[in-house]
Amino acid sequence: MNKNQSILREIPTILPDETFLVFDRVKKTFDFPLHYHPEIEINFISKGKGNLRIIGDHIGEIDDLELVMIGPNLPHYWNNHKCKYKRIHEITVQFNQDFFDESLMSRRIMASIGELLQKSIRGILFSRETAEKLKERFFNLSKLNGFETFLEMLYILHELSIAENTTVLSSYSIEHETFVDTDSMKLIHDYVHNNFDKRITLDEVASLTNMSSVTFNRFIKKRIGKTFVNYLNEIRVGYAARWLIEKDLTVSEIAFESGFNNIANFNKIFKSIQKSTPSEFKAKFNGVKKIQ
Repeated sequence: MNKNQSILREIPTILPDETFLVFDRVKKTFDFPLHYHPEIEINFISKGKGNLRIIGDHIGEIDDLELVMIGPNLPHYWNNHKCKYKRIHEITVQFNQDFFDESLMSRRIMASIGELLQKSIRGILFSRETAEKLKERFFNLSKLNGFETFLEMLYILHELSIAENTTVLSSYSIEHETFVDTDSMKLIHDYVHNNFDKRITLDEVASLTNMSSVTFNRFIKKRIGKTFVNYLNEIRVGYAARWLIEKDLTVSEIAFESGFNNIANFNKIFKSIQKSTPSEFKAKFNGVKKIQ
């Protein structure tokens, strides 16, 4: 892959006066190139066991029932891989980020759906129980018309927003997570994303929030369940994983571009987070379809 190559950007097909699109297809193969688009996407797949799923820097095999939600501009890809089924039922729903306007989303009743849409920027895998629960509703979605379709879609989004045992898939997102403007976490998040490729000390980030290093570490662990060092490493590895897929650079070059000053340390931290070495991770994406 040369430096001019990029992941395929899918051309939006939702017209300005449309609310969302529903694709309901039975196929012999489920094989899509690595691509992204500004729309949020929900994929329900039946009888696709053995297909390969790639969302952001996540790689996994799907089961015979698959239900995932993919946020805006997050690269994703499916490949037939080990799938032996010849009638794979795929139902894909796409809708714009402004599916609900800001006024509606500010209402308390919409809070869980708002959290769901925000969480989708890293991709969400729903449990088999959730997929089973909503199976008939997805099968029925393309049979409805007009306002009935909207109401059904609203019900599905609500059920997804309160679903248990969900899994966030990618360690990075193209879209930055959002926080309340006055929240100290927003200052930290924005600073780290803008400076992760440089040396960052605990003291300098703590000073942004007018906290001591000890108080700051307690604050960050309470907010996100991990130390600042672990948080910083996850962000750096997330960018590194993305660049291992997208860029024609060596592992060493990626390590230094993502803020690691020691290749051995990079390999160790990357493996602890991604469960494979950078070289193994890069090899997994060999053969992924991309276009210039």
